[in-house]
Amino acid sequence: MTIPLFNSIASWLLKKRYHQIELFLKYPEEVQEEVLNQLLKIAEDTEIGKRYEFESIEKYETFRERLPIVTYEDIEPSIERTRRGEQNIFWPTSVKWFAKSSGTTNAKSKFIPVSQEALEDCHYKSGKDLLCLYLNNNENSQLFTGKSLRLGGSKQLYQDKGSQFGDLSAILIDNMPLWAEFSSTPSNKVSLMSEWEAKLKAIITESTRENVTSLAGVPSWMLILLNHVMDETGKDHIFQVWENLEVYFHGGVSFNPYIDQYKNLLPRKSFKYYEIYNASEGFFAIQDRNNADDLLLMLDYGIFYEFIPMDSYGTSSEIAIPLWEVEIGVNYAIIITTNSGLWRYKIGDTIRFTTLSPYRIKVTGRTKHHINVFGEELIIENAEEALKSVCAKTGAEIKDYTAGPIFMQGKGKGAHEWIIEFRKPPENLDYFIEILDNTLKSLNSDYEAKRYKNSTLKLPEVHMARQNLFYDWLKSKDKLGGQHKIPRLSNKRDYLEELLKMNT
Repeated sequence: MTIPLFNSIASWLLKKRYHQIELFLKYPEEVQEEVLNQLLKIAEDTEIGKRYEFESIEKYETFRERLPIVTYEDIEPSIERTRRGEQNIFWPTSVKWFAKSSGTTNAKSKFIPVSQEALEDCHYKSGKDLLCLYLNNNENSQLFTGKSLRLGGSKQLYQDKGSQFGDLSAILIDNMPLWAEFSSTPSNKVSLMSEWEAKLKAIITESTRENVTSLAGVPSWMLILLNHVMDETGKDHIFQVWENLEVYFHGGVSFNPYIDQYKNLLPRKSFKYYEIYNASEGFFAIQDRNNADDLLLMLDYGIFYEFIPMDSYGTSSEIAIPLWEVEIGVNYAIIITTNSGLWRYKIGDTIRFTTLSPYRIKVTGRTKHHINVFGEELIIENAEEALKSVCAKTGAEIKDYTAGPIFMQGKGKGAHEWIIEFRKPPENLDYFIEILDNTLKSLNSDYEAKRYKNSTLKLPEVHMARQNLFYDWLKSKDKLGGQHKIPRLSNKRDYLEELLKMNT
């Protein structure tokens, strides 16, 4: 089959899926209710299904009243039993894959179950939908005349107790359909290499020989790869390496701190950026319009969604609501019920809705990744927006950062302490701090109130990190590559103290 013919056939097949997407756009509540009913029906003879009498649950309100909301720690014993070979505990079909995820708030590894249904009906379906939505918006795309450069996790799969575990990306690559492998670079062998720095060299060796038309991966790690490509090839920009490159599919961390650096590497106005929102627990949302800054919540992936308003999260008045009760602009924690057997599970992410017809969202942060020591409720969205604005005004460029509290001592006031690694530092750090503080005040009224006349909080302190500090910190924890992320905000000083010690 010729490449142009393959491009035409692949584009046609993917666009057919758009008619199914239109169904949940038109009937979102009905589609979500159907997802819940199917999950309950499928799992009614499992251990958890019998415990909560799934067979008699006929409406959402009963489901909400009967099943508790859980964290990973609550269900870890059931997951460990499944990893040892027991089945039919929380899902009826055999669960043999587990996505290992330590996140950034807990050193203890989590093993998230991944069923065959989740692979097919969520993860791989979402990959096709991402392409479908992109092609629907870009009729003249030549995406399939070349290959997608994928940058996944740096860990291979491991066997243990009869099950397999590893990064989600390793599980996906190991089970990847032939059509996806045919259209991707580097090879599976290179993609699954464990040692990040050796893998980086191998990716460059393989992929610079290919006609790459798209990029896919986490912005922070992809940026490292692209800068290495520039160093190795001696080119002025990436289009001199891959002239037919047309889109970058990104997710995992906020794109705001990196956008200007990408535009320098990819200086073509027609180049597209498409964001996704996925995790070890599932694939949730896809940017469905060119140049949009919000994502379409995908409602037919075998995931039933609930949401807890963050102003009641963790309190005695906490209550989850279904999709059809959400409001625009409210910060919510996400609760999911999935076709891998997670039932009313807190994934730890927060979002807010930008539109309700259709349901589009923005990821605002993590339930544990904020600073609220002094009642300021500073969330990642505030931090990212403020840093983007400050960089635009000062000409600075940021590689990585983290922030935490300076606790009150005696009659002293509290403050926020930042460590920022700059690609291009500001000429005047004091001016940078002043603008950062004022921008945060304009974005967050609680922060502004605590800063009023230094009543609770003093001016932030900012440390300029040495080059590669955050890279070295992740390397020391064996967390290079893949989905590993820098913890941006914390109510504790653990990350700050570790980084300050290394900042010499």
